[in-house]
Amino acid sequence: MEDEAPAWFEAALDSRPQRHETEVAGATISYRCWGTAGRPAIVLVHGGAAHAGWWDHIAPLIPSEYRVVALDLSGHGDSDRREDYTLSTWAAEVIAVIDHAGITSPPIIIGHSMGGWVTITTAAEYPDRVAGIVVVDSPVQEFTPEERAARDRTAFGPLRVYPTATDALARFRTVPDQPSSLPFIIDHIARGSIGSVQGGWTWKFDPKVFGNRTPSPEVLRKVHCRVALFRAEYGLLTPDIGVQMYNLLGRVAPVIEIPLAGHHVMLDRPLLLVTGIRTILADWEHSSPQERTD
Repeated sequence: MEDEAPAWFEAALDSRPQRHETEVAGATISYRCWGTAGRPAIVLVHGGAAHAGWWDHIAPLIPSEYRVVALDLSGHGDSDRREDYTLSTWAAEVIAVIDHAGITSPPIIIGHSMGGWVTITTAAEYPDRVAGIVVVDSPVQEFTPEERAARDRTAFGPLRVYPTATDALARFRTVPDQPSSLPFIIDHIARGSIGSVQGGWTWKFDPKVFGNRTPSPEVLRKVHCRVALFRAEYGLLTPDIGVQMYNLLGRVAPVIEIPLAGHHVMLDRPLLLVTGIRTILADWEHSSPQERTD
């Protein structure tokens, strides 16, 4: 039954990460690490209103020759909140975590949804610090569904306090709604999405993280590291947008479709996402970067 967690998922969660914190521009940023320090690194960046735990079942399946790091951006998860949030601030947090984690050579950064925008911004603003990026269903020409829902006030308004953790968990929803998400994964990430407050339980994210933070398509011209674009078959990165991003990236970034996947790929097609990541890593390890055509 889909409600029952398979052995691979349970084994991945048993591979518990190390937990760390670092200070970035006055905010404590929480992150977690898997694997042996000193190895080539992968940095995972979650989407809006999410947290590092969205990668808990993905990170352990990345080849063991890599050190894997996943952070909670400010305003998310166990990291501090700020008065204001920008893609550049979040990019600086990614770089600070790389430094604090002892990563000495430029890592590959993988970002989903809004985290893909952060990943693109990091590569554009810190070109010497990034070896490559993988952007997962992150169109640069429109709002993410989370941003749109916040703008239209259909979700992510003032945080409601629920009397019990069970009440809060029962209200957990993804935006956009994704009926294909696997229940055992939803249960895990939902439990990492709530925290106790006076009077009960509420969501960890700060509603102020949502605003007009869509990067300009022109930022793609500033990305000169290796790039791969993953699009979910039923996600937001449409074929047309994928072609436009491909052209702006100098016609050297493959656009790879993950079949049958919704926008939140790690929730409904996690093993296909892992297969895509492992394929890109294997290719980049044994090939030379193509030169941009622009």
